[in-house]
Amino acid sequence: MHIEEITDELAAKLQVASDSQQQNGAKNDGVDGKPVAVGPELSPGRAMTHRKTVDEVYEELKQSPFFMTDLEENDETEALKAMAYEGTPLDVATDFKNKGNECFKVKGWWDAKEFYTKGILVLAAEERKRAAIAKGETPPAVPTTSDTPEEEIGEEEIQEQRKVLEASYVNRAACHLELKNYRSCWLDCAGALRLNPRNVKAFYRSARALLAVDRIAEADDACARGLALDEKNTALQAVARDIIKRNELVAAKQRKEDERIAREKRREVLLKAALAARNITTRTTEKPPEMEDAKIQLVPDPDDPRSAVSFPALLLYPADYETDFIKAFNETETLADHLGYVFPLPWDQKGEYTLANVECYMDTVSGGIIKVGKKVSLLKVLSSNNVEVVDEVVRLFVLPKAKAAGWLQKYKEEKAKRTCR
Repeated sequence: MHIEEITDELAAKLQVASDSQQQNGAKNDGVDGKPVAVGPELSPGRAMTHRKTVDEVYEELKQSPFFMTDLEENDETEALKAMAYEGTPLDVATDFKNKGNECFKVKGWWDAKEFYTKGILVLAAEERKRAAIAKGETPPAVPTTSDTPEEEIGEEEIQEQRKVLEASYVNRAACHLELKNYRSCWLDCAGALRLNPRNVKAFYRSARALLAVDRIAEADDACARGLALDEKNTALQAVARDIIKRNELVAAKQRKEDERIAREKRREVLLKAALAARNITTRTTEKPPEMEDAKIQLVPDPDDPRSAVSFPALLLYPADYETDFIKAFNETETLADHLGYVFPLPWDQKGEYTLANVECYMDTVSGGIIKVGKKVSLLKVLSSNNVEVVDEVVRLFVLPKAKAAGWLQKYKEEKAKRTCR
C-alpha cells in the first residue's frame, strides 16, 4: 500500500462524483472514467460522534485502550496486553502465576512480580466486570480470547479464578517483601484478604512489612489475627517475637527522645532566666544566620543555673572587609582576652592591628554606636541596656585607631541616610 497526494483538482472531482451519485441514484461514472467508491452518508464511526463537541469526542476516545493517555492508571489496558494469549482468563492467569512461581524459586523477585501482576490484571478485570453486572451497570470492556460468553461461566470457575487471584496477590506480596516494597506488600495482602479473610500467609507478610517500617501496633494486630487462625504457625510465632523485641527497642528510643526534648526545654528555660537576671537584651530576625552548633549557652553545665553565659561573637574589621568568628565568648572574659590570641592577623601586612593600636565598637539598641573597652567584661557591656544580642551573635567592630574617626563619621552618615528613607 502506498500514499498518493490528493490534489485540489482530484478532490474537486471526487466531490462532483459524490454529488452526482446522490442525484442520479446508483449511477457512478467515477473520475477519469474509473468508478469511485462512495460510502454511506455517515460512517459508523462518524455517526457515533455526530453532533458531539471535540471535547466530548476526546473524552470518549480516552476511554478506549488504543487512545488512552494515562496508560499506567488504567488496568483495562494492561489486562488487554495480558490477554494477548490463548485461553480463558483463568487459563491465562494460571499460566502467569506458574511462571511467577518458577522465577520465585530461583529468587528472581522482580520477574516473578511482573508475572504475578499480569495474572492479577486479568482476573481483577473479571472481578470488576462481575461487580458492575451485579450493580446493573455496564461492565468495562475487557477483551478475551475465550469463546465462552461471560454469562456461561459457572460458579465453580468463578471460585477457581478467585483462588488464583488470591494466590497471585499473596505471592506478589512475597516478592514485594523481598524487594523491600513494604507498602505494596501489605496492600497486596489486603487484596488477598478481601478474597479470603483466613489467608494466614497474607497476615504473616503484612506483619513483616509493617514491622519493617516500625508500624508496631498494626504489625502486632496482623500477627495476632493470623495466630488466631493458626496458633501453632511457626512463622507467625517468629514474627511475634520480633515484634516484641522491636517494640522494646522503639520504646527505649522514644523514651530517650522524650528525655532529650524535655532536657532541651529545661535548658531553654534556664537560659532565658539567666539572660533576664543579667538584664541582657536579645532579638531574633526573620533570617538568622546558620551557625551549626554555635549558640548562647550556660557553661560549663547547661543544666546548672549557676553556670556562666557564653556567646558566639563576630569580630568585624570594616576598614579591611575581614571578619573573625569566636564560637564561645564567656561573659566573664574581655575583648583583650580574645584579641590577644587573634592578633597578629594573617592578612594585616602593615601591622596596623595590635592590642594597643585598635579601638572596638558595638551597635546600640537606639541605632547609634558605642565604644567598648578592651578590658571590660562582656557581661558589663551586654547588661548596660545600650546594646542587644541579635540572632544569638555578639557583633564587635575592630578598627585601627588611625582609621576609627573616619569610619565612625562615614558610618553615622550612612545610618542617617537609611533613617531618612
